[in-house]
Amino acid sequence: MKMVLIAPRKYVQGRGVMREIGSCLAAIGKRPLLLWDATVRGIVGETVTASCRGAGIDPVEVAFGGESTPGEVKRVAEEARKASADIVVGVGGGKALDTAKAAAHQTGLSMVTVPTIASNDSPTSSYTVWYDEEHRFHGFESWGRNPDLVLVDTEVIARGPLPAFISGMGDALSTWVEAEVCYKTRSVNLAGGTATLAAMAIARLGFDTLLEFGEEALRAVEAGVVTPAVEKVVEANVLHSGIGFESGGVATAHMIANALNDYPECHELMHGHKVGFGVVAQLCLDVDMEVEWMHRIVDFEVAVRLPVTFADLNLEGISRERLRPIGDVCAGEGSLCAAHNFPVTSDMIIDAMIAADRLGRERKDQLGVE
Repeated sequence: MKMVLIAPRKYVQGRGVMREIGSCLAAIGKRPLLLWDATVRGIVGETVTASCRGAGIDPVEVAFGGESTPGEVKRVAEEARKASADIVVGVGGGKALDTAKAAAHQTGLSMVTVPTIASNDSPTSSYTVWYDEEHRFHGFESWGRNPDLVLVDTEVIARGPLPAFISGMGDALSTWVEAEVCYKTRSVNLAGGTATLAAMAIARLGFDTLLEFGEEALRAVEAGVVTPAVEKVVEANVLHSGIGFESGGVATAHMIANALNDYPECHELMHGHKVGFGVVAQLCLDVDMEVEWMHRIVDFEVAVRLPVTFADLNLEGISRERLRPIGDVCAGEGSLCAAHNFPVTSDMIIDAMIAADRLGRERKDQLGVE
């Protein structure tokens, strides 16, 4: 089996780097399309447009519709063609970035992502996660190439919403936990091969970085400040997790998180929050998991306020019967759960989720957290 690693062409991170976006884009093209919503434009618009003018490039602005649907991608692609754009730049959260990536693919243009929150690992990847107009998950699709540029301004992220930063830690925490499962069975990763040693090292680096600096970074972001811990965790949330998940592989944590999208009670939660609970459930499923290590991971999730119980997911008291659709999809054909080195059944998934809820409640009790 061949090994494959894929990654963005260039990654730029630091305090105030948004002011350099014009020169970064000018090295790629001359007519960028900026896809963002009104909120994001209000935060970074003046900085971005001034930087573009200073670099001698003339951007066209397109308002993001709010959801990464095929229809929205088609609309943005048409706007890019009409404007004779040569770069599609997604600015904002994961859905805006995913839409920009898909539109860049449809038009054959350069692809740039500028996350304003570190809520997931979308910015570096070749993938778009699809939803419908009712915000229901509909799968994901790779465009065969990663962004030409990923630009991450940590000052913007540190002043962003705290739940988004926490979500990013949940998504990143799963990266090594899932990649290790895939590596044991040499499962095919999302890059089309098995994981390289480099991908595994990056995935583990992100995991270790979170456990060491996650709590300190959370305190800093609560205060809206950039510290070395924030820089490290943003890198883990975006770069380590992005390369790690795509070139390492994903398993049960993401399969459960994706299935939770179908529950209305979970709609207010971000992707990484649901992945956080999925990690706990995967730990309870894994036959090779050491209990002491499992407790260490769950305690970290509790410390950074990731969901570890059904109550945290707004599903307190959920019945086994209502969990059955998650078990069935996880045990079904094409499931990411097939990456494990043992067969996974629907009942095993349901049992693991119930055990995760119980474990999360007990660890919270021991740590004195409500």
